[in-house]
Amino acid sequence: MGDLEGVYRLLDVELADAETGSDGAKIFAERERWLRWTILNYEELAKLFQPPYGDRAVVLKQTDELIGVCGFVPCLAPFEQLFHPGGADASLYTNEFGLFYAFSPAQQRRGYATEAARALIEYAFAQMRLERIVATTTHDNAASIRVMEKLGMRVERNPYPDPPWFQVVGILDNVHAAVTK
Repeated sequence: MGDLEGVYRLLDVELADAETGSDGAKIFAERERWLRWTILNYEELAKLFQPPYGDRAVVLKQTDELIGVCGFVPCLAPFEQLFHPGGADASLYTNEFGLFYAFSPAQQRRGYATEAARALIEYAFAQMRLERIVATTTHDNAASIRVMEKLGMRVERNPYPDPPWFQVVGILDNVHAAVTK
C-alpha cells in the first residue's frame, strides 16, 4: 500500500487520458480500493498456483521513483478474426496470455517499457513455459507498437475498429516451447 500515491499519480493523473483498455482514471479512494484488491489478488493467485496476473511496478533504481507498470492479464478476445476475416463471433475467441505496459510520459522513449516487458517475457517463457504471449493496443499508439516490434512480436492489424484496445495485436511465440514439452 506504500505505492498508493505513486500509482495514483501515474495511472490517474499522468495517464488519465491514455487509452489503456480499462475504464479510465479513478478518484483516489477508488484507486486505493483497486490497489488493496490487487494485493489480495497476488496472494490468492499464488495460493492457487495460478499465473502471476496483475501489475508490477517499474521503478528507477537510482531514485526508487515509480515510472511505470508492466504485467500479465488473461485476455479473451477474437484473436482468430485476425486470421479468419469475415466477422467476430464466439467461435473466433481464444484465451491468450496478455502482456501490458504503461509508463509515465516523462519516462517514455528511454527503453524502460521494452526492458520491463522483456524481463516478464523471459520469466513467462522460461519459468511458466508459456507457448505464446500477446499484447494489444490502438492503431494510433505508435509507441506501444514500437515496443512490440522491439520485443520481436509479429504485429497484426485488426480490420475491425472495436474494441479500440484490440486494433493492433502483437504476438510472440516461444520458440523453445516445442523443445521443452
